[in-house]
Amino acid sequence: MAKFEQVKNGVIFPAGEKNEAFAQFFVGQSYLKTLVADPAVSVGVGNVTFEPGCRNNWHIHRGGFQLLLVTGGEGWYQEEGKVAQFLRAGDVIVTHDGVKHWHGASKDSWFEHIAITSGTPEWLEPVSDEIYEALESGDLK
Repeated sequence: MAKFEQVKNGVIFPAGEKNEAFAQFFVGQSYLKTLVADPAVSVGVGNVTFEPGCRNNWHIHRGGFQLLLVTGGEGWYQEEGKVAQFLRAGDVIVTHDGVKHWHGASKDSWFEHIAITSGTPEWLEPVSDEIYEALESGDLK
């Protein structure tokens, strides 16, 4: 049984539906509940839930930023060229314009964050199993 099973139903907001719209940019299954999608507001807000082992591809936010407010479970965040950060509920990540990064669940835990995003994402290559497995084995890279 995975850790933080209760996260799969959502912690503060519902987990939402399977994230089919962005499935091609994830390894594993994620769920998305859009919280703010007002065309008059230049920021999108969504509750993203990751099954154990799920992670998104490397990506860059162009002309904007991304804030991650971790609400449940355990996961990872990494910027290119930097050591990955282990995340737990209460952690906050600020990703600036043009920074290549990825985020997702740890191998044995559900993970959830609120994503506050401005700008346009540029989706890149998947995070390799080699990089991910090194994190999971405790060999942070």
